[in-house]
Amino acid sequence: MNTLSFKTESANKTTINKEWVIVDAEDAILGRLSSKVAKMLRGKYKPNFTPHVDCGDNVIVINAEKIQLTGNKMQKREHFTHSGYPGGQKRTTPAQIMAKRPEQLIEHAVKGMLPKNKLGAQLFRNLFVYTGYEHPHEAQQPKKVDLNTIK
Repeated sequence: MNTLSFKTESANKTTINKEWVIVDAEDAILGRLSSKVAKMLRGKYKPNFTPHVDCGDNVIVINAEKIQLTGNKMQKREHFTHSGYPGGQKRTTPAQIMAKRPEQLIEHAVKGMLPKNKLGAQLFRNLFVYTGYEHPHEAQQPKKVDLNTIK
């Protein structure tokens, strides 16, 4: 038996192939979109996935203002922040966030699905969320990805 052919190749900075992909968030459910985007950022859809290396793609999400939430979550769910001072609690609903900055909903959901360490912070920098169809990354020639084809 040839044991040399069974060695696992571990990806590193020189062997990874990072691509630019574009995802349309129009009429997509927030949680389902976020989990697939987090997997793309992590590189889990690639055959040479390595857990401790940034081997994922750069993901551009457009039409962030057209994201959907199921049920009454748009009014009932609360996002909680605290300033650290007494009485510094702030509670906002997704409807209030959508009125001010719709990109923040997707960024918050995806960030929660990434690792909570330095690698997660580095992976989060590969996410770009925009309202509308316009984005400044045309020079990178991103490929359009349909999330319904990804499992």
